[in-house]
Amino acid sequence: MRVDLHTHLVPEGWEDWASRYGAGRWPRLVRHDACRATIMTGDHFFRDVDDRSWSPARRLADMERLGIDRQVLSPPPVMFCYWAEPRAGQAFARMQNETVAAIAHRHPDRFTGMATVPLQDPGLAIEELRHCRERLGLSSVEIGTCPAGRDLDDPALFPFFEACVGLAVAVFVHPATPLVGQERLAKHYFPLIVGNPLETALAVSSLIYGGVLERLPALRICFAHGGGAFPFTLARLNHGWTVRPEGRAAIPKEPREYARRIYFDSLTLSARNLRFLVDEFGADRVMLGSDYPFDMGAADPVAAVAAAGLDDGARARIEGATAVRFLGLAGPPITP
Repeated sequence: MRVDLHTHLVPEGWEDWASRYGAGRWPRLVRHDACRATIMTGDHFFRDVDDRSWSPARRLADMERLGIDRQVLSPPPVMFCYWAEPRAGQAFARMQNETVAAIAHRHPDRFTGMATVPLQDPGLAIEELRHCRERLGLSSVEIGTCPAGRDLDDPALFPFFEACVGLAVAVFVHPATPLVGQERLAKHYFPLIVGNPLETALAVSSLIYGGVLERLPALRICFAHGGGAFPFTLARLNHGWTVRPEGRAAIPKEPREYARRIYFDSLTLSARNLRFLVDEFGADRVMLGSDYPFDMGAADPVAAVAAAGLDDGARARIEGATAVRFLGLAGPPITP
């Protein structure tokens, strides 16, 4: 079974959150026709999208063409809304969670839903996580790299990660605003091209050096875009732990030991980079990811993995077996 772990979906439409909860940067979908729309944040243009962003039928047709058996549906980061008043943010998350759960329930063999939670308030995030797991049957959650301005080792977030372990929920981390170096990334689409990989490297490093994986060894956590710049900075991170006192004061084992517990998607946009990722972490820590339907993703993720020239066993793990384990798809289903 081929599983695309990294695809994004928005509901086909939703009410004007600004009119209900007050003005702000609430995303809204402005439909132009049956197939085209624009995502606005408040009064500002964000992105033009088409029906691949909301139509299960369109997705299923593309999956048949690309040889994908299952897509995992998660929101694009603009829909996190960590800046919002927490209860309003929870309501916005609940609307999205019910949408992906309904699609997954209608197509149980083709789609898996991934939750989103209002991490600006970790207590409410845990409440929503429990609802998603126990009532909606969602066994994974997507979060940003720096939710509400908190790095992943922030003590306020630790109870959320504890809850993920306790509820057997896998975590998928996607770069999102705020991005490291944001003030220097204004041109050339650099926030996504350069900012995302740098942001992810910092997020993984914070998770490791902050001791989260030391304290929660059972946490299943995956980082988007092949871990961004992190795989290529791990040797330096490891060296720093060896020669500098700050490292050993933070964590008892070298960073590489913790890094090899982490999962990554295959979206490296380079066959050589994907081979490096697999050499460093193993095919049992890498999962197929496309970033469907956006242009910074892989148009044909299966072909992208094939281009890396890996052996059949490694390809089978990357294309599906690792994701089945990471997401708990082989376990007993939870009825929504």
